[in-house]
Parts: sequence; C-alpha cells; structure tokens
Amino acid sequence: MKQVKILTLALPLAIMSWAHAASAQYTMPTASRTLQLSAFGAATGVLTGLGGGKNFGITAGGDLGLPPWHGVRPTIEVRGEFPTDHGLVDSQKSVLAGLKVDFLLNHRFRPYGNFLFGRGQMDYGNFGYVYGNNIYALTTTYIDSPGGGIDYQMTEHYAIRLDAQYQRWADAPTPSGHIWSTSASAGLTYYFTFDRGHGR
Repeated sequence: MKQVKILTLALPLAIMSWAHAASAQYTMPTASRTLQLSAFGAATGVLTGLGGGKNFGITAGGDLGLPPWHGVRPTIEVRGEFPTDHGLVDSQKSVLAGLKVDFLLNHRFRPYGNFLFGRGQMDYGNFGYVYGNNIYALTTTYIDSPGGGIDYQMTEHYAIRLDAQYQRWADAPTPSGHIWSTSASAGLTYYFTFDRGHGR
C-alpha cells in the first residue's frame, strides 16, 4: 500500500501538471469545450465500523467530467483516503475509482452522487485486533463505496466541497466477514480552465 499511497498523494499534482500542459495546446473555442477537469482535497473524519473505531485523515483526488447530458454530467473520479490520526482500534486507507454524476442545477450549487470501487487496507496498530482465536495485524480487501456531496462554487476556479461516503469493506474480522464504514469530508475543489485566448 505504500506505493499506492505515494501514487494517490501525487495525483492532484499530476493532474495540475497535465492540465497546464494541455492548456498550452488547447485551440478549441470556449463554446465547444465539453470536458471538465478538477482536483480536490479535504479533511476527513471516519467511523471505521469496527469496535467503535474512528480516524481523522485527508482525502485527495481528481475528476474528469464528460459532456453534459440532459442536465447531468457523467464524471470519472479517482480518490485516495489516508489517516493522519489512526485512532485506537483500526486505521483505514483506500484508493478508489468509479463513476460520479454531477447534477447541473445552477452555476453555484453542484450536487453529485458517486459509486466507487477499489482496494483498502485496515491497520490494527501495534497490538493487533483480537477476533475469535486470531490476532489480526493487517487486512487488505476490496471496497464498494456509494456516496455523494455538493460543490458550492465561490469563484471560477474554487468551490467548497462537502462529501460523504458509505464504504463496504469485503473482508474484516467480524461475524459477517465484512464491515461498513462511513466518512465525511470538507475541503476545496479546483476547476481547471484553459487559455481563452486560443481559438478566438
């Protein structure tokens, strides 16, 4: 997971670099632009779903919005979530990707829903987690994550983001063999715009 963590933390920087390079070559007029690129970062609180566990961490990622259709914009999203405060029971980190749908209600409020899929890791700390006759130190598993939120546009580039996710971890030391965790985030979204001087 260390390599995955480094990759995801570097994702917003890579997106910004790609967008800067693309803007220098972008030659289509404003009216014909159909894709939208953004990056986001947020502080995140997590209820891990295991023994009352709680984490505090960061969430970062990027969205590639596709052409709008009937008042909605389908979007491809990639995000990573990493704990900075690991809590007393377990800490959870994950890398997810999937489909996000933006509802284009007006120019400031942008509610959305998403469904993400990926892999995550639960770390049970120095003393492990006792379940049955076993002591668990680490679990790596698949995650399904439905969720949603809203972006409130403050300027052309910046929006306040509120986000919530409900994550099903497919393998965990519980009677059902899985857990549901919930996370809530607050942060900023940056929307990239391309050089409007080209193509006019």
